[in-house]
Amino acid sequence: MALELSLASVSASPPAGLLAPPLPLAPPGKEQQVAGVGILLQISMLVLSFVLGHVLRRHRFYYLPEASASLLIGLVVGGLANISNTETNTRTWFNFHEEFFFLFLLPPIIFQSGFSLSPKPFFANFGAIVTFAILGTFIASVVTGILVYLGGLTFLMYKLPLVECLMFGALISATDPVTVLSIFQELGSDVNLYALVFGESVLNDAMAISLYRTMSSVRSHAAAGENFFVMILQFLETFVGSMSSGVGVGFISALLFKYAGLDVDNLQNLECCLFVLFPYFSYMLAEGLGLSGIVSILFTGMVMKHYTYSNLSDNSQRFVSAFFHLLSSLAETFVFIYMGFDIAMEEHSWSHVGFIFFSIIFIVVARAVNVFSCAYLVNMSRPEHRRIPLKHQKALWFSGLRGAMAFALALQSVHELPEGHGKTIFTTTTAIVVLTVLLIGGSTGTMLEALDVVGDENTSIENYEDNNGYMPPTYEEGTSSGGGLRMKLKQFHKSTTSFTALDKNYLTPFFTSQTDDDDDDFGEQPQNRRVRFYDQ
Repeated sequence: MALELSLASVSASPPAGLLAPPLPLAPPGKEQQVAGVGILLQISMLVLSFVLGHVLRRHRFYYLPEASASLLIGLVVGGLANISNTETNTRTWFNFHEEFFFLFLLPPIIFQSGFSLSPKPFFANFGAIVTFAILGTFIASVVTGILVYLGGLTFLMYKLPLVECLMFGALISATDPVTVLSIFQELGSDVNLYALVFGESVLNDAMAISLYRTMSSVRSHAAAGENFFVMILQFLETFVGSMSSGVGVGFISALLFKYAGLDVDNLQNLECCLFVLFPYFSYMLAEGLGLSGIVSILFTGMVMKHYTYSNLSDNSQRFVSAFFHLLSSLAETFVFIYMGFDIAMEEHSWSHVGFIFFSIIFIVVARAVNVFSCAYLVNMSRPEHRRIPLKHQKALWFSGLRGAMAFALALQSVHELPEGHGKTIFTTTTAIVVLTVLLIGGSTGTMLEALDVVGDENTSIENYEDNNGYMPPTYEEGTSSGGGLRMKLKQFHKSTTSFTALDKNYLTPFFTSQTDDDDDDFGEQPQNRRVRFYDQ
């Protein structure tokens, strides 16, 4: 933006040969002053957001979650700046740049999501999480895109081409249930439900970005007439390649910390620095290869937590856990403030109210098709006592809030699509984000208590071994028959169990410093068994 302003000032200079008074120069230090004011306002909003969030949590006021409060702060300050005579240069410090979001704000959030996964409930529900996050997101994207396209054909709403409808379906399928998860933690919830919501949201972002980029590539190359197989192949190339890149970087980091001997007292600073750099290395490597950095850094976080983390010294383990948690909290809060401010400052296209109204209905329908169809498939492969209860399915359906990921992709679509189409999608996404974060986020506590899925103290991670994963529901579920499909799903469930044995017997001993007498289950982080150099 500063570059644009400087170019505009150059273009405004008079032609050669014409006498004109010289343009007034900015006073020395003016740019630094403006930058300082902008940064001061951002820090002030961050401080206000954290203090307000603490007060709300302390008084158990769940009708205004912390994310909603941060969004409101950004909306109010942005609205005041929009109607005031604030200098243009000051406003530019608050503009939501998708490059800044994807390169600096999103990576620590996604890495912390993978790094903070509770491995035991996550891998006990791994088949269900993958089903909801990959198949479910694909279903939601396609259903939303087709419904929007049909709505345009029947003149219910503004008409968009099919590929652009599918792009909109992909970006609006990115869920951000940070509000729901925070209330889960405050009220206490079933650990399996928490694992499903959290695991789906982590993988869902990666899936939505991959789908959006695939549709964008199809549109930009005028390849809408290509067969469906080529489009699926492009998506798999991006997703699998990014996942392989992230897993590979994670394994390399594990071997480095295992054999480099960095866990001694005088090398802890180097140890922590290297650990912090590896996630960004994974992200930038994938982006440089034309893949998805979000998918890559997500799997890097999961692999580094399970393997690399146990090779660190005790002090370094405490530091990196606290550091990434701090960085993620700052980034998440700043994203909602940043997003609220930009929503108030951006120009929106409110001429197609019907598009906004019917899009909200369509994403609710698509979310329901996603959750209940995937839950049916998962329950077909599970025994009676491990099936997902109906009340948990309803909680999953309700927790599909839209947030910063959908907003950033919509802002990116403004530059990729024709002006009218991009603005319409951006305005619709903005309305959906504000509605879901404020309205649905504020009513989450009431909904969870009505469904009786919070305050369950009997369902804890420690009970996993005796119950083999999913805890039995408190009421009977009906049986379902599936024939050959049911057998295939059961075979997939057995394959996840086989991977657990593979990890315990081969991967964990190879990539970590775990000794032979360790008897940890998969997902239990092996403790650091090394003897310190100075203790020998």
